[in-house]
Amino acid sequence: MSEPAFHLAEDPLVKERLDKARKLAARGVDPFGRRFDGAEAIAAVRARCPEDSAEGTVPPPARAAGRIMRLRDHGKVVFLDLADRTGTIQVYLRRDDIGAEAFEVVRLLDLGDHLGVEGAVKKTHKGEISIFAARVVFLGKALLPIPEKWHGLKDVELRYRHRYVDLFANPGVRDGFVRRAAILRDIRSYLEARGFLEVETPMMHAIAGGAAARPFVTHLHALDMPLFLRVAPELYLKRLLVGGLERVFELNRNFRNEGMSPRHNPEFTMLEVYQAYADYEEMMTLTEGLVADAAARHAGGLKIRYQGREIDFTPPFRRARYRELFAEAAGFALDDRARVEARAKELEVWEAAAPFEKVVNAVFETLVEPTLVQPTFVCDFPRALCPLAKARADDPEVAERFELIVSRMELANAFTELNDPVDQEARFRAQVASRDEEAPGEVDYDYVRALAHGMPPAGGLGVGIDRLVMLLTDAPSIKDVILFPFLRRQGAGEA
Repeated sequence: MSEPAFHLAEDPLVKERLDKARKLAARGVDPFGRRFDGAEAIAAVRARCPEDSAEGTVPPPARAAGRIMRLRDHGKVVFLDLADRTGTIQVYLRRDDIGAEAFEVVRLLDLGDHLGVEGAVKKTHKGEISIFAARVVFLGKALLPIPEKWHGLKDVELRYRHRYVDLFANPGVRDGFVRRAAILRDIRSYLEARGFLEVETPMMHAIAGGAAARPFVTHLHALDMPLFLRVAPELYLKRLLVGGLERVFELNRNFRNEGMSPRHNPEFTMLEVYQAYADYEEMMTLTEGLVADAAARHAGGLKIRYQGREIDFTPPFRRARYRELFAEAAGFALDDRARVEARAKELEVWEAAAPFEKVVNAVFETLVEPTLVQPTFVCDFPRALCPLAKARADDPEVAERFELIVSRMELANAFTELNDPVDQEARFRAQVASRDEEAPGEVDYDYVRALAHGMPPAGGLGVGIDRLVMLLTDAPSIKDVILFPFLRRQGAGEA
């Protein structure tokens, strides 16, 4: 369905403000503003206000800019609250201070407009830190008003859809995304301090590989060839290990054409890390350190509250084997085919065309994952589920792989990487032959060729950044930590 048209001139909320914009233009004032140099952060302006404005002291001058969030007109005096990214300050506007002509511009102000002010910083008689304006500069007309009662709005989809309003109307929302940026910054610092190099790899792939997922398909017209938005950067990052970049990481987007839920978005941010001469045990240690560091820095400590429950990120995290967890939850072994299939049907996760190992995993995800609240490394997956992981030397049917489950959701996934090109080619061929819609449609022979040049033994790790931020900011939905989450298009006529 098409997006509804938005016609400014026909919107009743806009007409009055458009008239004010025309009046500003008639006065030679650009209703949509120009640059305003030298503005200080409002938090810095507030910090410079003297505690006592003694008689005869000259208050420090200030120059600030922001959005008008509150407006009170008292005739020859106007009070307004000006907000920027750092905070809010009251502005005192008096006709005798700024002049009659400028005060006529003030009369054309609305909530949501942008304004620049200059003046002394001091407290009012009521003790309110304020800028006593000596000059005002109009910086931009908002043609739509700030929605009434936006704060606490129960229609969360409306807030996601109009995130640009949510950010300025709800300071807590903006603060959450500032925290997200700080978490990402410190993850980078954590890895760089340990010798890892940040790299960028292609977003468009000729072969959809690196993870079991249904890809988005696109087309490169210049070469008349189909392409896929990447489901994972893994195979390119491991090519870099072959090339001698022994410790690499990438923080970037993946795209998977799958379901949506409070924990899934088709476009999401993933951290992938690869370390030569390591294995999945080393990746467990790295994961514990990285997650614990993020919790300590950004959630107030290693014991955090998530959706009313305490989560303890104190290392070491619990370690448990996939096979044992399955048997404990199901009451039978995962290789008991008849009972696995019967339980899958009972749980309504049975797919007749799915390989048996996928049926096992569907039962595991339904029975086991909901029981794992505290950080748990689920280790040693069935080898058939892990086409890119090395098998255990003491048990060839088991792969050296773990998933970190926290609060019933997968937070991280890691392998001891398969670096045998012969074995890898055979596994790729088996994937293609399975005709699974989540498997690559062809063998990535260039990746096999790269392995043939010699990839060192290595450990690889993927961390779901959006889910990590959810945990550290106590966000109930992945949509709360993505600035512009994917939403169904609105039909014609919808607001």
